[in-house]
Amino acid sequence: MQQIRVEKVTLNIGVGQAGEELKKAEEILRRITNSKPVQTICKVKQPTWGIREGLPIGAKVTLRGAKAMEFLKNALNAKDRQLKASSFDSLGNFGFGVKEYIDLSGVKYDPKLGMKGFDVLVTLEKPGYRVKKRKKQKRKIPKKHLIRKEEAIEFLKQAFGVEVQ
Repeated sequence: MQQIRVEKVTLNIGVGQAGEELKKAEEILRRITNSKPVQTICKVKQPTWGIREGLPIGAKVTLRGAKAMEFLKNALNAKDRQLKASSFDSLGNFGFGVKEYIDLSGVKYDPKLGMKGFDVLVTLEKPGYRVKKRKKQKRKIPKKHLIRKEEAIEFLKQAFGVEVQ
């Protein structure tokens, strides 16, 4: 019950506006993951940026299981298997950015899409985490069962050979 595993990998491209740029971002996510992206909607009004509540401002894809593990290995290779310790939160989840989508192996540049980067966010879990998400009889996860930052770093070193600075 103490083994850490990858629950999901979420890819996000924030564009800040609807229109052609958002369609390009969706196409990039579709190409690198072979999954259908979902638009992210603005939740707050920011008049200085020209966005208001309800406007689509980005796209995301959530990967789980073997597909998530395969993509994570590829994305970590694009980062030369190096992450900063500040990339981890207190619950062991971590995230990093890939500057250009062509850094991934097997992806070719398309001049119509331009150059865009994306964020990779990884959620880790241990067996039994379903207890806090299920519909009936939800319970809190005890502190001794939560993933600490140090445990997540050690998991990445062993599972993926990542160097954390």
